[in-house]
Amino acid sequence: MGSVWELDFYSRPVLDDNQKKRWEVLLCEGIVNAETQPDQVFRYQKFLSSSEVNSISLKGAIDEAIAAATSQGVGPPSRIRYFRYQMQNMILRACDEAGIPARPSRRTLALNHWLQERYATVYPTMEGFTTVPAPSVAAPPPNPQPLPDALLGQQWAFVSLEAAAFADLPEWDIDFGEAFPLGMANLTPDTPIPGLLIFSPRATALAAWMSGLELACWRVETGKTPDIVLETGAADSWILAALTNPQLVAEAQRFDAAKAQANQVHFIGIQDSPESESFAGFWLLQELNLG
Repeated sequence: MGSVWELDFYSRPVLDDNQKKRWEVLLCEGIVNAETQPDQVFRYQKFLSSSEVNSISLKGAIDEAIAAATSQGVGPPSRIRYFRYQMQNMILRACDEAGIPARPSRRTLALNHWLQERYATVYPTMEGFTTVPAPSVAAPPPNPQPLPDALLGQQWAFVSLEAAAFADLPEWDIDFGEAFPLGMANLTPDTPIPGLLIFSPRATALAAWMSGLELACWRVETGKTPDIVLETGAADSWILAALTNPQLVAEAQRFDAAKAQANQVHFIGIQDSPESESFAGFWLLQELNLG
């Protein structure tokens, strides 16, 4: 089974000789565990002109990336994640023609890390660099949906662990989940990482369901009906729990503030009961600023 890859295909802040923005394809292996470092994953990059912005050119780039990976001993992807909502028709068509399933996801941690590097150290050094911002391709605001009744947790709790506690994460007993090395977030060992634990006798079913959702983050929604909301895919969200009194709202807001102090890193865990020493599901998350 191949690995998960992450893809971006969009214009960059670099103008060509005709004052048109150059487009770029980025493909890289995703990071799905706490042991893989960003500089260890396969990466592929290719610039294209604005006249080459189509699914044929993108499919050709995907084929080139797979060939390059194979030559380096890296297997082809089993699926591809992408976050640019408004590019999805072109991306889906190209991936379909390449024979690879593609899924919208805001869990593109390796790609986001790489993009930050390129915006800081690559594009500003290129001839034609411009500071004119690109138009947003953000997805429409999600409308949180209730969880299926059969998957509702019976109990939940806000918890916190220091970053150093995740050093032995690969040894934890976890059935479903994903993680990443906390070094990517530049956190000190004593940084508190906030989390949410959900307890349910149907923990395995809930964790299995969540594993197919492309978990992005959880956040606190403090509107008319305060809730804990799980963000998934490119534009989906689910109500995990209702905040039924002011004390819970205040506690949730404190954890939201702790998430900001931890560079938006947080986690969600699913267990049978508070006494359990294993996890039916555990996801280390980071809320990304995806433009």
